[in-house]
This record gives sequence, C-alpha cells and structure tokens, in this order.
Amino acid sequence: MTLFKRLFTFFAHDSSSPIPVTSPTASAPVAANTVVPKPFEGELFFAPEPVPFPPATALPDWLIDDEFLRDEGVLFGLSDTQADGKIAEIRAVFAQQSAPFEAFVDQQSEKIGELNLLIEQRENQLTTLRNRANDLRTSQATPTNLIRTIASLCLSVALCIGTFFLVDVTLQPAFPNQWISVGVFLAGMFNLFGRFSVFYDSETRLSGRRIIEEVGLPLASSVFVFVHALQTQSVATATGLFLFIFFVFLLSGKLFLSLLATLQAELRTIASNRTLIASQVQKLPVWESEIGQLEQEVDAIRIQKWPVVVAMNQAEAERNQLNAQRDRLVNLFLSEFELARSLRDRLTDKQREAFFN
Repeated sequence: MTLFKRLFTFFAHDSSSPIPVTSPTASAPVAANTVVPKPFEGELFFAPEPVPFPPATALPDWLIDDEFLRDEGVLFGLSDTQADGKIAEIRAVFAQQSAPFEAFVDQQSEKIGELNLLIEQRENQLTTLRNRANDLRTSQATPTNLIRTIASLCLSVALCIGTFFLVDVTLQPAFPNQWISVGVFLAGMFNLFGRFSVFYDSETRLSGRRIIEEVGLPLASSVFVFVHALQTQSVATATGLFLFIFFVFLLSGKLFLSLLATLQAELRTIASNRTLIASQVQKLPVWESEIGQLEQEVDAIRIQKWPVVVAMNQAEAERNQLNAQRDRLVNLFLSEFELARSLRDRLTDKQREAFFN
C-alpha cells in the first residue's frame, strides 16, 4: 500500500499506529551498445560498417519505480519542502542520461553534413559533365561554301587578269613598256588597299573626301585609258571601254578582298568542324566514363551515409523516449505533490508525524 492510499486510510479509520513503509527494488534494463543496420537492397560497392551507439546507463532506483516516486511526492506534499528542488533533480538525472545521445546526434549530424557536401560536389560535377556531353553530342558541323568561294575567287582573279590585258592592249601603241600598263592597272585598283568601301559597308559615313578616296584614282585611270583608246578606236568603243574599266576598277578590288576574307572564314569553319568531330570521337567516351565513375561515387557515399542516418534516428528516438519519460515522471511527482499538499491541512499533527516516523 502506497503513502497516498494510506493517507486516505486516515480519513476512513482513526488509527494512530505507525504504518511501515517499504521501499521496492528493481533493476534497470541495459540497452545494446551497437546498431547494425539491415542490408541495403540496392547495389553495394562496399559493405556499410556498424555505427557505434552510445551506451545507456541505469536510472536511480527512486526513478525506476513509479510507486516510490509517488510516495516521495506525497512526503514532499505533506512537508513544508517545495517541489522545485526534486523536479530539478529529476531533470538533472535525465539530462545526464540524454547527454550521450545529444552528443551522438550532433556528431552524426555533422558527419551527414559532410557526406551531403560530398554528394553535392559530385552531383555538380555530374551536371557539368552531362551538359558538356549533351552539348557536344548534339553539336552539328557548320555547313560551308568552300567550292563556291574558290570558284568565285578564281573568276575574280580571271576578271582582273583580263582587265589588265585589256588595259595593256589599249596602252601598247603609246606605251610599249608593259610596266606602265601594270602601274595604271594598280592605280585603278587603288581601292583594293582601302580598309572600307562605301559600296560594301553600309555603316561608313559618306563625305566628299570619302568619295574622292573611293572614286578618284579608278576614275583617273579609266579616263587615262579612255583618252588613249580614242586614238586607235571609235568613240563608242572607247566609251564602252571607259565604262567597263571604270566599274571594274571601282568594284572588283573590294570584291577580291571580300572573297579572300570569305575563303579565310570558310577554312576556319572547316578546321572547327574537324575539331568538333575529333572531340566527339575522343572526349565523349572519356566524359561518359567519368560520369559513370561519379555516379558510382555518389551511390557509394549514399550507402555510407545510410547507416549513419539510421543510427542518428535511433539515437534521436532514445533521446525523445528519455525526454518523454522525464516529463511523465515530473508530472507524476507534481500530481502526487499537489494532491498531498491540498490534503495536508486536513491532517492533524499526530497523523503527519505518523507518516514521517
């Protein structure tokens, strides 16, 4: 019979004989020291090792038996002692009990954070490699117009050569030296050496100076040839020759340079296409191998992380169980204490002394 039951016996029977109080004894269960997780059902790259689990210590006898704690609650309630000290003692005992689990949870949480960081790094590398591989795999060779460019360049060269012979034949009666014809031809092709042309560059600002630079020497060379053509040919023929040579001088120079630039761009495109094909042949297998290796590393890290998570969850469960047991015992002690305190004034001094003897 507990103190609380005997307290009510005083109100049912008037007895002054002391009632003996017996203290029960009990043994505390001992928890296992290690946690061995169940085998992982997926593909294992290595077997996960068991995570050391913090050992559980036994509770004091006065916390193991609820009846004993009720008796103490009644004794504290009947006396003038406050319950704060006893509650603080209960909380201190359970704080000591849960401290290893708290430290274990913090340690495993830090280890899980490190493993998550490794997984994140591997996944970032995987994403980068996959994007590169997809971009390289889907890249297509740029089409080129090399044959057309070469043909256009050959026709432009033939046009320039034909124009030179036309100038040379026209100037031959007056200037037998062929170098004079070369000089006149190059003077007419002066715009060949210019950086820009108002005929091909729409952003070039048009001005009087610009027009003279573009048209001056081609016009002077054409007039020079026209004057000498009048000496041996008719006016109509000389005029047609003038117009033909003038426009050839005016446009063919820039056309020749434009074709050279186009040819250079086409050659660069061909080189880029060859580099792309070589990269697809050489880099794609290497990247796919690296992707497979990173995926295996991610799976291995996750397998290594799994027993740590299981052990941390079990430690949290043990800690929560201890906290729930602490709150239950505190509430049990308080309920007995408050009930005994409410009935204390109804007992006589002799009855109170009987409880403490």
